[in-house]
Amino acid sequence: GWSTEVAQDVTYLGVQVHGGMGFIEETGAAQHYRDARIITIYEGTTGIQANDLLGRKTARDAGAVAYQVAGDIDRVAAKLASHGDRSLQAIGLSLASATAALQGAIEWVVRTYGENPRVAHAGSVPYLQLWGIVAGGWQMGRAALLAAQQLVSGQGDTEFLRAKIATARFYADSMLPQASGLAHTITEGGESVLALTADAF
Repeated sequence: GWSTEVAQDVTYLGVQVHGGMGFIEETGAAQHYRDARIITIYEGTTGIQANDLLGRKTARDAGAVAYQVAGDIDRVAAKLASHGDRSLQAIGLSLASATAALQGAIEWVVRTYGENPRVAHAGSVPYLQLWGIVAGGWQMGRAALLAAQQLVSGQGDTEFLRAKIATARFYADSMLPQASGLAHTITEGGESVLALTADAF
């Protein structure tokens, strides 16, 4: 699924930042990369999980649960956007924008699945990625809210809590903007995928 796919990106960067040393065994980075890579080979199911998320977990109940979860995410985004801290406000605005893209994709999936399930399923992997990115932002946002609350009350490790907010802001600025592009791929990409005949592959 999304987490195992992202693990490959993260461990790839781990090798890259070490340069040539990352490619050999002394740093251990190459082993992390191999471990992350083999997981998706063992699973072999990103496409299957994506089709299940789109068909069985979204379209089958007309998006009822998907809309409910998106609503939960939207409420966290609103709480962040109305916070007094500028970083939390920025996280909230970015999360709200990403959630709007997700809600649009859910609406499209529900509408299109009944008319043409093949077109809908052509975007299933981007749909899984969209959910993963937005859900990641949701959890990062929740962590940022708790960190801000603890900073105000003087609880916990100040440096750790500030880092929580900083990483959530980084995620909001760097990862969440991908949501609109993924939503476009989901809603507009199906026809081009199906334009090729099976023999063309």
